[in-house]
Amino acid sequence: MSDIARTKRRLGRNAPTVIIIEHSTLARTTVVKLLQGELAGWNFIDLISTESLDRALGAEVRLIALDLAGRGVESTSLRDDLAAIAARFPEAPVTFLSGTDDAIIARQALTMGIRGFFSTSLPVDIALAGLRLVLAGGTFFPQLLGAVTAGSNDSPPRNEAEKSLDDRTQYLAIADFTPRETDILAELQCGCSNKVIAGKLNLSGHTVKMHLQHIMRKLQAQNRTEVVARLVQRAAGGHDALPS
Repeated sequence: MSDIARTKRRLGRNAPTVIIIEHSTLARTTVVKLLQGELAGWNFIDLISTESLDRALGAEVRLIALDLAGRGVESTSLRDDLAAIAARFPEAPVTFLSGTDDAIIARQALTMGIRGFFSTSLPVDIALAGLRLVLAGGTFFPQLLGAVTAGSNDSPPRNEAEKSLDDRTQYLAIADFTPRETDILAELQCGCSNKVIAGKLNLSGHTVKMHLQHIMRKLQAQNRTEVVARLVQRAAGGHDALPS
C-alpha cells in the first residue's frame, strides 16, 4: 500500500475530502502532496479514472479535480466522466486540471457549471488561492481574465455567466482565507453553529470565534449571516465589490 493510501486510511471517512482524478501517477501524487500541505486534516482520494469513484462513496466530498487529459468539452469520454461524478456526488464542485491555458475550453467549462480551471502553468501560490476560492463558494478561471474582459471584436458573444466573470475573479484578491478559515466557511454555509463547527473540526469554541472574527474582518461583515450573504453575492458575480 502506498504512503498516500495509508494516509487516507488514517484520516478516516469523516474528514472533508478532495478527489483527484488524474491518469498520470506522477501528476496525481504531486497534486495530492501539495494539497496535503495546504489542507491539513483533510482526506485525499486519488483515482486513475472515474471507474473507481465508488471508492469515495460515503466520504464528505468538498471538491473534485478532474484531469482533462487533452480532451475538449464535447468529448464523449469527458461527458461520461462528468455524468459519473454527478450521479455519485451531485453537490460537489468540479474543477478541471489542464495541460494548456486554452481560454476557449475554459469559457466552455464555465458555461457547463465547472467551478475552476487549473492549468499546469499556474504558479503554485495562485493555484492554492484559487483552490481556497472554490472551496469558499467562488469560481476560478484565470485563463478568461484577458480573453473575456478584453472586449475584442474577435471574441464570441458572452452570456451572463461570462459577463460577470471579471467580478468573480477579482474576488480572489480578497478571498485569501487560510485552510482552517476555509473549513469554517464551508460549515457556516451549511448553517452550522459555532458549537457544531468546533465539534466537527476538533477545535475549541474560542478558536472558532477567533477564526470567525478574522473572516468577518476580511469580508468586512458584521455577523455570520452577512458573511454567508457576501460569499453568495461574490460567487454569483455581485457588483458590490469589497475594497482590498
